[in-house]
Amino acid sequence: MCSWCYAFKPVLHQLRRQLITQYPEELQLVSVLGGLAADTDAAMPAEMRQQLYTTWQRIEQKVPAIHFNYAFWDNWQQTQPRRSTYPACRAVIAAHSFDISDNNIDANKYEELMVDAIQNAYYQQALNPSDNNVLIALAEKIGLPEKEFQNRFLAEQTQLILEQQLAQCQQMNARSYPSLILKVGTGYWPVSIDYLNPDSILETISMLLDFE
Repeated sequence: MCSWCYAFKPVLHQLRRQLITQYPEELQLVSVLGGLAADTDAAMPAEMRQQLYTTWQRIEQKVPAIHFNYAFWDNWQQTQPRRSTYPACRAVIAAHSFDISDNNIDANKYEELMVDAIQNAYYQQALNPSDNNVLIALAEKIGLPEKEFQNRFLAEQTQLILEQQLAQCQQMNARSYPSLILKVGTGYWPVSIDYLNPDSILETISMLLDFE
């Protein structure tokens, strides 16, 4: 539910392909949830709604290929925005649990499908991924069994995994979203984001690896 992460996704996909080609053995790309906004039932204040509306406009100016459906904010009385992204994080973790238990060839199949479904629901369909019922419906739409997904989604273990990933972000000093962090040995190196071209990111990663 980070709109800048959504804007970065096309370049991230390109970067992933290039890294697999250039560093098939040396590098592993791992997604870690940053959390962004803790659980709350409070309605989002008008000032924050306007701030996020403006952020979407800024993103469209900076990344021309990205477009948003502003009905989410224009119809805020129906969508009922809340500053709460932990439910979406837990949905991603629950979806990934099916990747592990089903031994999928693609190790992150359902995780990635859930991320895509959440982002499409939020940014294109004006649905609210802070709502559990929306997330459960999305899980069913990507092919997961509704009842079993709901059980895993609401399980205490899922919250514990989220807390572990939040702690990992703090350890890596990943305090903005999206963040790219290169881990070499016990050290962490921040990599600057380019929303338009993966080449500069790849160059930075190559320099850091050569330095090490």
